Amino acid sequence: MNAWLLTCNPDVFDLDGFRRDGHELRSWSVARYRNELEVGDGFVMWLTGPRGGLVGRGRFTGSPTRQSSAPDEYWQEDPGPRWYVPLVVDEWLDRPVPRQHFVQDDRFSAQSPLRTLFAGNPHKVTGAQWEAFEEAFESGLAPEGPTWLLEPGASVRRRELHDRYGGSRQGGISKCARSSNVLIFTDPQTGHRHGYFDEWAEDGTFHYTGEGQIGPQSFDSPGNAALRDHVRLRLALRVFEGSRGTVRYVGEFAVDPATPYSYGEAPETGGGPLRKVIRFHLSPVGSPRQPPTVAVGCGYRVADESVTPAAPQFGVPDPDLTGRNLRAHRGLQNSLAAAARDRGLEILSPRVTDPDFDLAWRRAADDVTVCEVKSLTRANETRQLRAGVGQLLDYHDRLRERAASVHAVLWVEYEPADSRWIALCERVGITLAWPGREDDVLG
Repeated sequence: MNAWLLTCNPDVFDLDGFRRDGHELRSWSVARYRNELEVGDGFVMWLTGPRGGLVGRGRFTGSPTRQSSAPDEYWQEDPGPRWYVPLVVDEWLDRPVPRQHFVQDDRFSAQSPLRTLFAGNPHKVTGAQWEAFEEAFESGLAPEGPTWLLEPGASVRRRELHDRYGGSRQGGISKCARSSNVLIFTDPQTGHRHGYFDEWAEDGTFHYTGEGQIGPQSFDSPGNAALRDHVRLRLALRVFEGSRGTVRYVGEFAVDPATPYSYGEAPETGGGPLRKVIRFHLSPVGSPRQPPTVAVGCGYRVADESVTPAAPQFGVPDPDLTGRNLRAHRGLQNSLAAAARDRGLEILSPRVTDPDFDLAWRRAADDVTVCEVKSLTRANETRQLRAGVGQLLDYHDRLRERAASVHAVLWVEYEPADSRWIALCERVGITLAWPGREDDVLG
């Protein structure tokens, strides 16, 4: 008998939603080792991504066969014909056992399937590694506590939230002793008074200000340490909009593994002196789609053109977010916002409930234009245009249920050298424009 590991990418197939709706998993696609798979072989299921890990175990019940897939709402795209192996799942975990638990085990020091999760299914597992997976199930590593029931967009009284899941009823970061969650509250209406300026940043992550109203912030604070170490501690980060009374659940987030946090400056509570603050870089886990009743955007926040990005804490900096390009990006954004305001339009910045567009404007309550701004150089022009088109398609898809009419604008530094981009954008419903063509997008 052999042992195997199967991976599931939640961005391709919504396994959690599939199970939550009461469906049983009866087969899984396999691209390799099909001649080696036998009836009775054991397997473990692994969920990829920052909040993934070991989630289930079971056994194969037949030989792989090639068949047409059955695309439904759980697939992000039609999977097409594939090889599928029939199986039965004997046990699911309520919460994944993270990768870090296993990579510290000597049994995974060589020929580990955890190093090649990007490859096609299945992945070979040694006898010793299978024992390690079995031990994880038998020892009850999956954290216990009340099941998380809120869906993105749901409103709840903060008092009721803490009654069920635990955690402090005050403050912006609330680590729950009763459940494996950290509740995070962002509220621009009250946060600015304490030097908390939470916002989507150019790197595509939500920058959330850490805990501490007086003096420099540090990781001696339990809340800041819980955010930084939430993957190792197997804690889910639950972000809410609002800080008191009724709050709205935005969705689950995770610290960006490449750049988990950076440092900045902000005033102390009540407009005191500037002090060092921690800005956590949070990325959504899955798609935190909001219901149609959630309005798009909030008042426009002028981008600070004098600020240059700090040296990265981890890894190599993105050249598109440094020096000249960042200043050009913010200048383009502020100039277009000023032109839109001069024409009597309501200018918007994204809230945590929105995708991370650069700015938007509203002609009427149900007519929104969302805009992505890109600085350009001859060296990065194609890469920037590709990125902008992809981002706008994502923004439009996520906002179309929240406004009757959604328009998309890609605002760039100058007319692209390759004119095909104008027609390409037009075909997918995007207006490509640059300084001097304000009337094309604002008129």
